[in-house]
Amino acid sequence: MKIDEFWPELAWISDQELREKTTKTWQLALERSVLTPEDLQRIPFTLLAGPDLQVSFMAHKRCVVHVARESALKMIDFFGDELPVNMDVVIAGAILADVGKLLEYELDDKGNSLQGMYGKYLRHPFSGVSLAEECGVPAEVCHIIATHAGEGNLVKRTTEAYIVHHADFMTFLPFKNRLEV
Repeated sequence: MKIDEFWPELAWISDQELREKTTKTWQLALERSVLTPEDLQRIPFTLLAGPDLQVSFMAHKRCVVHVARESALKMIDFFGDELPVNMDVVIAGAILADVGKLLEYELDDKGNSLQGMYGKYLRHPFSGVSLAEECGVPAEVCHIIATHAGEGNLVKRTTEAYIVHHADFMTFLPFKNRLEV
């Protein structure tokens, strides 16, 4: 499977060099992972929401990209030059935010995903930055990868990083902490 078929949202990145580096990062992650594109279409997107979660890794990831893009567009509409937003950085960052999970996850003998030993040592924000830097992804996008999860609460985030962080958590926390009424 070609990465741009797997990630049609890559076409939203107008900077060709950034689009190529983002694609290359996903290719590298898939080469080093035990997971296949087919696995990513079926395994749950998180290990933290319980065993019955049916939302796949790719459904969640693509949703994050769409929510981040729409949020960034609305911020541009309402705030204009008062709060500049680099759309290419937002989209590339959202596409790459969880790329490190391809190294963090393993499959058991039944095909279920679990955190592997590598993931216990290095969570996906760290491995994701490592993969992205190896592919020449610029620092402003690596910053999003590094700060999109809880680890990012310890540093200042760029506007683009806040957008991706909130898009990710607003599509994750309801599965993890939903109030049942």
